[in-house]
Amino acid sequence: MTSVWMRYLSGADIDSLGVTHADIVGAVEDVLVDHGHGDVVFEPRTHLVPDNGGKGHFNILRGHLSAKQVSGVKVVGDFVSNFERGLPSEMALILLLDPETGMPRAIVDGTMITEARTGAMTAVGAKYLARPGSKVLGHVGARGTAWWNVVLLDSIFDFDEIRVTSKRPESREEFGQRLSAELGKEVRVCADAASTLDGADVLVEASRLNEPEALVRKEFLRPGTFLVPYGTISALELTLLDAVDKLVVDNWRESQSGNPRFGALRPQLNAGLLTEDGVYAEIGDIVAGGKPGRENDEERILFWHRGLSTTDVAVANMILQRAEAADAGTMLPYR
Repeated sequence: MTSVWMRYLSGADIDSLGVTHADIVGAVEDVLVDHGHGDVVFEPRTHLVPDNGGKGHFNILRGHLSAKQVSGVKVVGDFVSNFERGLPSEMALILLLDPETGMPRAIVDGTMITEARTGAMTAVGAKYLARPGSKVLGHVGARGTAWWNVVLLDSIFDFDEIRVTSKRPESREEFGQRLSAELGKEVRVCADAASTLDGADVLVEASRLNEPEALVRKEFLRPGTFLVPYGTISALELTLLDAVDKLVVDNWRESQSGNPRFGALRPQLNAGLLTEDGVYAEIGDIVAGGKPGRENDEERILFWHRGLSTTDVAVANMILQRAEAADAGTMLPYR
């Protein structure tokens, strides 16, 4: 019988490959073109909620990239209080599979990939939907994905002003200091969401709430603003969509999938305030050229992305190709 081996890539292995910000954004933008052309297969995400007193849950995402002939499954935990143990709130593993034989090709640490592909989705959305020349970024949240949101957005817009906040003073201060050192510019640390978001050109909400709370209000959406909300628990004023000119999603089916508590716009969905008729487009249609994105400087645009399994597979596959070329990682016998 033929021996089967698969490659294991740890976080340290991935760090050694020299993957750039542009590489990650490019992989995500490329797979969104595939979405727009219908060249992907992906299943609804599912949740595994252990009997652990509400400490956290797991998300299971599955996707296939037809043009690249790779399939994948990601399991990612979402445990808000992990900071108390010095651990990331989201830790993930990605299994890449050969769709012709079912053979496992690689097991990849998906923690950085989850954070980076989320930030890349925010950045690609802004590239097509934010007002050109946007100069002020307001960002709520300081978890792992927040870093990639700010760094990748700034790589596109080179903001004049960056404001950040989070629930815990120590986390927002440390976040601001790290960003300032990375970006070589002042990052303003704010005490609350209102002072962070009000008057910003690009608004990102990546909070970690336990219960819905209206941190993002209609009055913050000035003409020409671009808003990206994706906290697990909604932080939006219930009637906020009244102030939005265009609403774009990553995928309408995924917007409705999973536990009805989870998702930035789930209260609007549950109350019937958001329906398919209210969605302007999926982001893949815009990136692939099927629909225009921003059409004038006055539009208030909201982009809700819940996370596409295909972006995980795309970034992991790009990393695997780098690892194969460099013979990085550890080869494990499968059978």
